[in-house]
Amino acid sequence: MAKRYPLDFRRDVVAVARRGEAPLNQIAKDFGVSEASLYNWLKKADVEDGVRPGLTEADAQELRALKKRNRVLEQEVEILKRAAAYFARELSPK
Repeated sequence: MAKRYPLDFRRDVVAVARRGEAPLNQIAKDFGVSEASLYNWLKKADVEDGVRPGLTEADAQELRALKKRNRVLEQEVEILKRAAAYFARELSPK
């Protein structure tokens, strides 16, 4: 499993990388992170800053919350449909 780095650490590494004073592979080595992690952090920072199109973290959180709420509402609708069908059977003449 990949090691989780604190947000402040990631921001600092991205800031150093954006200065362009050293190659990215050297910056990754100096900070003890993989090059892939550094590239991913740079891409995410570009999305957050609006430089690159994509889903920001705030948008992703909102989307997750809306999807969860939608699942709950769909379950509630299904329960109400079943209840309506049950009571309709009770009321129908035989």
